[in-house]
Amino acid sequence: MKSNKINLLLEQFKGSLVIAKKDMKIYYLKPPVLIFGVLFPMFLFLAFAVGREVPLETLVPGLVGITLFFTASTVVPLIMPWETRLRTLELLVSAPIGVQTILLGDILASFFFGIIISLIPLTVGFVFLGATIVNPLVLLLNIIISSFCFSSLGNIMSFPPTGEPSQIMMLSNLIRLPLIFISGIFVPLPQMPYWGKLIAPLSPLTYTTDLTRYSLGDISFYSVCINFLMLLLFTVLFLLAGFKLHSKTMPKRIQNL
Repeated sequence: MKSNKINLLLEQFKGSLVIAKKDMKIYYLKPPVLIFGVLFPMFLFLAFAVGREVPLETLVPGLVGITLFFTASTVVPLIMPWETRLRTLELLVSAPIGVQTILLGDILASFFFGIIISLIPLTVGFVFLGATIVNPLVLLLNIIISSFCFSSLGNIMSFPPTGEPSQIMMLSNLIRLPLIFISGIFVPLPQMPYWGKLIAPLSPLTYTTDLTRYSLGDISFYSVCINFLMLLLFTVLFLLAGFKLHSKTMPKRIQNL
């Protein structure tokens, strides 16, 4: 009985990997993904970084954080409305896999996209800005956990049963932009006003940025254990909430096909 459950879970996970591979081939080069996932965070960061009289290497943690946050949370919100509009979601639902398997596949596609693109600001920081990695293991774990966390957050954003990607992007930016400004990217946590320090813990990006600063040799505002614990907690909450919301809206989405 136990071995049957394990085999069933493995088969479902293989199905998620197949869906992730399909998503990677189809959606990675879509214009909205490249614009909102790559170009938009880059220009947003430059708008706040250019002209500031601070050492360039100190800007690397913020650049890594905002890039990882946007890239990992951009692909997955767009997949479900696209699948709905193109009427391919019906094929996935009719397959012998669960809704959670489909959603996990979308999350994994966004997860890998976040990791891949986050290597770009890291390379720029090390090659051109003089940043150095002091704690590589912390940096690696931070990128992996944060990318999955942000992908799970992006999955929540796509729960409305619509076939219009533009509506989902409006919702996602309405959520993501406030989180950026309270996460210590543009203003380090120690320099934030009292009210800023009170609301900063509400954003998972806060802990990603703090860990990135620590891994690059700066002093972290929270302890490393607290940062990782909070990221894991946010990941579980986002994952469960996304599964719950999509389970409720999936029948409405199918009816609209």
